[in-house]
Amino acid sequence: MRKASDHGISSWGWNLSGQHSTYHALFPRAWTVYDGEPDPELKVSCRQISPFIPHDYSESSLPTSVFVYTLRNTGKERAQVSLLFTWTNSIGGVSHLSGDHVNEPFIGEDGVSGVLLHHKTKENPPVTFAVAACETQNVSVTVLPCFGLTEGSCVTAKDMWGKMVQDGHFDRENSSKGPSMPSSPGETHCAAVSAAAWVEPHGKCTVAFAVAWSSPQVKFMKGKSYYRRYTRFYGTSERAAVDLVHHSLTNYKLWEEEIEKWQNPILNDNKLPEWYKFTLFNELYFLVAGGTVWIDSGVPSSDSVSARTGRPEVTKVKSIKNGVQVEQTAYNGYGEDIQLSSSDKLSGSSTDSDDVGRFLYLEGVEYIMWCTYDVHFYASFALLALFPKIELSIQREFAKAVLCEDGRKVKFLAEGNWGIRKPRGAIPHDLGMHDPWHEMNAYNIHDTSKWKDLNPKFVLQVYRDFAATGDFSFATDVWPSVCAAIEYMDQFDHDNDCLIENDGFPDQTYDTWTVHGISAYCGGLWLAALQAAAAMAMHVGDYAFAEKCKGKLIKAKTVYEEKLWNGSYFNYDSGSSSNSKSIQADQLAGQWYMASSGLPDLFDAVKIKSTLQKIYDFNVMKVRGGRMGAVNGMHPNGKVDDTCMQSREIWTGVTYGVAATMLHAGMEEQAFNTAEGIFTAGWSEDGYGYSFQTPEGWTTDGHFRSLIYMRPLSIWGMQWALSMPKTILDAPKVNIMDRIQVKPHTPQETGVQKIVKKAKCFNNSIFSCSC
Repeated sequence: MRKASDHGISSWGWNLSGQHSTYHALFPRAWTVYDGEPDPELKVSCRQISPFIPHDYSESSLPTSVFVYTLRNTGKERAQVSLLFTWTNSIGGVSHLSGDHVNEPFIGEDGVSGVLLHHKTKENPPVTFAVAACETQNVSVTVLPCFGLTEGSCVTAKDMWGKMVQDGHFDRENSSKGPSMPSSPGETHCAAVSAAAWVEPHGKCTVAFAVAWSSPQVKFMKGKSYYRRYTRFYGTSERAAVDLVHHSLTNYKLWEEEIEKWQNPILNDNKLPEWYKFTLFNELYFLVAGGTVWIDSGVPSSDSVSARTGRPEVTKVKSIKNGVQVEQTAYNGYGEDIQLSSSDKLSGSSTDSDDVGRFLYLEGVEYIMWCTYDVHFYASFALLALFPKIELSIQREFAKAVLCEDGRKVKFLAEGNWGIRKPRGAIPHDLGMHDPWHEMNAYNIHDTSKWKDLNPKFVLQVYRDFAATGDFSFATDVWPSVCAAIEYMDQFDHDNDCLIENDGFPDQTYDTWTVHGISAYCGGLWLAALQAAAAMAMHVGDYAFAEKCKGKLIKAKTVYEEKLWNGSYFNYDSGSSSNSKSIQADQLAGQWYMASSGLPDLFDAVKIKSTLQKIYDFNVMKVRGGRMGAVNGMHPNGKVDDTCMQSREIWTGVTYGVAATMLHAGMEEQAFNTAEGIFTAGWSEDGYGYSFQTPEGWTTDGHFRSLIYMRPLSIWGMQWALSMPKTILDAPKVNIMDRIQVKPHTPQETGVQKIVKKAKCFNNSIFSCSC
């Protein structure tokens, strides 16, 4: 509300009610349309663009965003319009009150000018912001480098607004002023960029602003620091923010072209429901908002010290200028840029083209663990489809972890017992929290080395990623870890029937939902993992291991069906508890991966369709008429399984996964109806308002748990089912169940050798094969 006596932003003559303004989102772009506000003869729209461009690993790493305003004059008189972009020198909370912050105007190339805001951090890595606009023949850009929010400021927010109301612009000489005096403790430094334009009657004009932030290092709680990915292209100087806004304002049109090339085939597909199209893209918000950390190298910046000089070593880097990558600067571990002499310049690429750094994202903003693997199982379809090199890099991290052991003692909260942090052969639950990659398994509620789903999920993801990309070097690199992951599971086969059993506690991703004996979910994942491991063994030439997995699969599948199939679906488990016959929505997760990877179905088509129809009729349609998604557990009498919190929840990501499984089975109507429940409850105007903060799940009465969660990215599993990669569709089918016995020492005498030769080179794959 406007307060004339105030000297802060509440003194501004703001007259926008918002009654006629609308917001539209199609990630990574968004539009805000101000229809006749604040001036009835002026239509203003703002298009926000972020450089999220599939398969472009340089542009997509840039910390920047562009705001393109389109001004339309519907009146009969020429109008002068001024737009004002303001920014506070702050990184959230009250950091702007700590003092020593400096604002500095700059004039760049190509008409780009603005203000650089140097934020003084105490013990943390530095942060610098740049706000800018692009001057054109019709757009004049001026700046006010520094104003404050209190009466004692040299220039107050009230003064700034008065200047704009009177003149519509700032003084030109402001751009040539040097850095401001450092702010005092308790004082706020703000900056403003004005863009003024004349708009002819019934004409239009475009004005572009950009914001960028240079925060070259990320520092974790236990002290290790790393350079962020964008520093590979822009170096580590605080002035990199100036280069970033310049690049943004001169390249955003190219970004949009690439974004439209990616999105238009889906948007123009009349067979897809409208709600699905924009939910598919908007769920991707999590890849940038999910606590994402993307670093350039695995070497901590604090460790990059030269033994000879005691200083960090010089590292050659590349920068981008006018859209072209050029070798320009080098940096050292202290974040200082230094010029390279001509003799230091690199003659070629300094890294392999597949090096995309290291990527972390949180399970959720309430569950602070990096790359939680049982959840990544669902979310990874988005990365594999859009940034496959990042997906492979994450799988390599977990593959390395399988073969490592961390013997430090940890207390597990649920049972109160002690165990080691990470045994060899077990997939870690996550890559850690305070010291990722070096101290894994931040999760300590249960001992996840005894979970039954993590190792099978690793094998399934590795095979799917190999099948999709055709990257044979990836397959051979991770193969020892696949073998170790399979062999580790032998300890959970308590009766030597080749099928793993659960141990009477929540030893799975559903970590409050107890399982007794054979589990439909974990057992199904194990069957699928055996089939995937056998297929992969054939590709890499380990025929003995293929036969071993095949033998286990044949026995285990027979036991699984005998113990769990009840004629219409698979029981929750083989125990005798009150919920053992529950209908679990996620019971065909293993089959989902078989279909997604081009491998044979785990069960005959009649059983698969019967199970999916049962889930649809009970878990979906008996909950608010199908308008909320699929509840995790449902009793065969049509009552929600309320055994525990998670059995009665609807998990958004699991619902998308179930819908994807239905698509693979040819049940398109049921698939889209199932997934639409998540849209209706989470995204639509009639829902609960969870847009861009999709939670892990909600109950039938609408109570949510864990906002901004990783698993809903599994909607890309649906798109995967609708548009399977050519590498999978065209790959030779490796049907393990039909293979004759193979003698490892004479592979040429069987048909397997031919399969290996054909499978080694996948045409039309995302990567080039090593062969």
